[in-house]
Amino acid sequence: MRQYKPGSLLIFCSIAALSLSTGFAEAKSWLTPEEIISAIELPNIPDKNFNIKDFGARAIEGNDSLPAIKAAIEAAVQAGGGKVIVPEGLWYVKGPIHLKSRIDLHLAKGSRLLFSEHPEDYLPAVLTTWEGTELYSYSPLVYAANVQDVAITGEGILDGNENSHFKEWQMQQEDDMQRLRNMGATGVPREKRVFAEGTHLRPALLQFFSAERVLLENYTIVNSPFWINHLVYTKSATVRGLKVDSHFANNDGLDIESSQLVLVENNWFRTGDDSVAIKSGRDLDGRTIGIPSKDIVVRNNDMGGEDGIALGSEMSGGVSNVHFIDNILRKGVSAIRFKSNLDRGGLVEHIRVSNFEIESFETLFWFQLNYPGELGGNFPSTYRDIVFKNFKVEEAGIFLEVHAPAAAPLENVKFIEIQVKKNTTPLILENARNLEFSNVRIGSQTINGKIDWSQ
Repeated sequence: MRQYKPGSLLIFCSIAALSLSTGFAEAKSWLTPEEIISAIELPNIPDKNFNIKDFGARAIEGNDSLPAIKAAIEAAVQAGGGKVIVPEGLWYVKGPIHLKSRIDLHLAKGSRLLFSEHPEDYLPAVLTTWEGTELYSYSPLVYAANVQDVAITGEGILDGNENSHFKEWQMQQEDDMQRLRNMGATGVPREKRVFAEGTHLRPALLQFFSAERVLLENYTIVNSPFWINHLVYTKSATVRGLKVDSHFANNDGLDIESSQLVLVENNWFRTGDDSVAIKSGRDLDGRTIGIPSKDIVVRNNDMGGEDGIALGSEMSGGVSNVHFIDNILRKGVSAIRFKSNLDRGGLVEHIRVSNFEIESFETLFWFQLNYPGELGGNFPSTYRDIVFKNFKVEEAGIFLEVHAPAAAPLENVKFIEIQVKKNTTPLILENARNLEFSNVRIGSQTINGKIDWSQ
């Protein structure tokens, strides 16, 4: 059960009429969702086919298809790019697939890439990020670094392997996790942050690291060791038609980290953690790199997991102009969860969340700006200019919960045309300013007006 400080405001049953407010002006001009989508470019990949069977792959139990996949990728590169086809069948892959520019890894219907369960197969270490901090560590199972015009398409399956030994590492990662976080927070050069043999930080299943013009389309992912689809330093990406059904610890469906011009549409997420999370680096590391996530549209997705949509907690490089539109959220802990703490810094602004259908969550809106894991920093984050509009909610235990530092209260958040049929606790507030409510109906009661609550 969560604990609440004496400075918090809790309202359990009745809601008094609030003073009317006049709203707040937009601070600057932002790209509209339509303008964002128009600016996103799809990859330019030649129409040439390279079937892995032609390079020696055999769908035989225990047979390693990785050499054939590597050979097909290299042949496509030499030909100026093309489609590397994984045909119908079960294909065992003893190590990571590293994609290159102008390659479409096409998973034909009925195909399944089953990745090795042995962590040592994912060495040598590659440059990656782990929960927002750069390091050299185990390769993601599918990895594309410093690439342009890359795609993963088709109706096949990427399977991280239900027997993966990476699963065991969640209970062994604490020392390595804290060591990495201290390295990032104190500015240790990334070349010295090597977490390879003998360490226990799980890799993502799929990661694009410094990429431009990316398409992820129609495939299914299961049994991810850690984060599932991870875009890092990526510009111009389209993620559509995916089915994500993975429930290990930390299984975020899609993490968009320090990336710009991203469209996420028509996906189905069932995950062990956030369905879609927007991030931009952790603590000093994220502030120093300073690449924000911005100009993002997330629309028409069906999401279910521990949390629905999230910002942070790794958002030190900033997040802005994100539009969540016409999504369905099923059941979980928190439907909308925005996170940070005093180590992060960073500015999150101009976030628009509209036209949501929501079934049942313990908390509907949760601004957890006192997120666990602080290292003693004094870099309060700023969350501001956020609008939630047109929500239809069946059940939410807590309507709105806010915990923010007194030095940086949550400010300028609007709640417009929101209906919640069943609710236990309307408001829990700690340091919030200029929260505006317009036709917010919780059970049989309505909120219209403005709340300031701060120390």
